[in-house]
Amino acid sequence: MSSLAPEELSIISDMRFYVLGLGPIGCLLAHNLRSVLPRAHPVTLIQKTAKQAWKPQNAAAKITVENQGVRQSTDGFDIEVFDKYSGSGGGVRFNPKLSREESAVFTPGDGDLRTEPIEALFITTKAHSTAPALSHLAPRLTSRSTIVLLQNGMGLYEDLVQRIFRNPESRPHFILASNTHGAWLKSAFHVVHAGLGDITFGIVPDSRKRDFEISMADESKPLYERSLVLDDITRPDDPSFDQYRSLRHTVAVLRSLDYLGCKWSPIGDVQLAMRKKLIVNAIVNPLTAVLGCRNGGLFKDEASHNMLRSVCEEAAAAFRAQIEADTQAWLDSLDPSVDKTQVPVGRVPKELGADALEREVLRVTHVTRGNMSSMLSDVRKNNPTEIDFLNGYLVRLGEQYNVPMPVNRALVQLVKMRCSIPIDQTF
Repeated sequence: MSSLAPEELSIISDMRFYVLGLGPIGCLLAHNLRSVLPRAHPVTLIQKTAKQAWKPQNAAAKITVENQGVRQSTDGFDIEVFDKYSGSGGGVRFNPKLSREESAVFTPGDGDLRTEPIEALFITTKAHSTAPALSHLAPRLTSRSTIVLLQNGMGLYEDLVQRIFRNPESRPHFILASNTHGAWLKSAFHVVHAGLGDITFGIVPDSRKRDFEISMADESKPLYERSLVLDDITRPDDPSFDQYRSLRHTVAVLRSLDYLGCKWSPIGDVQLAMRKKLIVNAIVNPLTAVLGCRNGGLFKDEASHNMLRSVCEEAAAAFRAQIEADTQAWLDSLDPSVDKTQVPVGRVPKELGADALEREVLRVTHVTRGNMSSMLSDVRKNNPTEIDFLNGYLVRLGEQYNVPMPVNRALVQLVKMRCSIPIDQTF
């Protein structure tokens, strides 16, 4: 593990980092945060209920990560429980010394309820659970807060902006991340890191027009020597330092997570990675959920290959329409005096073509052939699925740009039909 530079540590000494969503990826992330950050920097795990937090593994506030039979554990986490007594978004500081019965009737005092603003929040919940959770925490999230979204699917940021953070002046900073690590929970707070991957993340453009990627436009250097720089976010002598302080430090902490392969990239590169991952999940997840098979059970017949091709063609057409529309909107926003014929216009990345998407799906499916998809697991546990942020997102994208999406629409309906039938009623 790398550590933060001393000068960075000196200015984040009073910053608390929160993790919401304690599934396999959330536990993996929290473990690595605790491993990198000195104990003076609190890492708080958010639990939904006191009953959930009281479970012995949770109350111990220790996370174990297992990789190839080798186990490593971290402790020293704080735990907060969503407060049912307050509308302020407060969290009750969990006291593991209380018994289960005492926790059930516990009424928090002034010293137990936390209502201070949250500066940095990492979210790894299921996509459909994110908005309800953030609705509760919204009173503690300000324009100086930073939220890291680390989930499957796309459209979640837009959903949160529409439903919760409509005012750009009070909206927190957002970081979008794409994860390729494979992990599963052996038990609560015991995660098996089954597949080593990476995390690519980028900063959503700022409503105040600050350019976080200005160093990438430095034409005095060849492109391969350019990189993103923390000082482009803010620096201690910046008059707006307090506004961007949590964003800078959250990026710095993410960059220090070497074991997770975290890389800060331009937001356009992150969106490309997210689109590619979206298509993998939009094919593998619904098909395995409906067919009841592991990833390796797919694409052994002509019918599943036809399904794969159709989804990739629909997605590629929607992405092309979206990128072309965004490019035209940008051109229209230029000053009339600019000769638009001389403006370099980006092309649709070749990675988003139907052929390239199809190859990526087959590659990932082969690598993960022994895995059970998260959607199949959700179906078997009668849990809600993320279909609305996978194929559902593609359907909405097609509607927005007038691109027909019949196969993606059918997959959405098939998964919802599958979920409506209790698993013990199948034969």
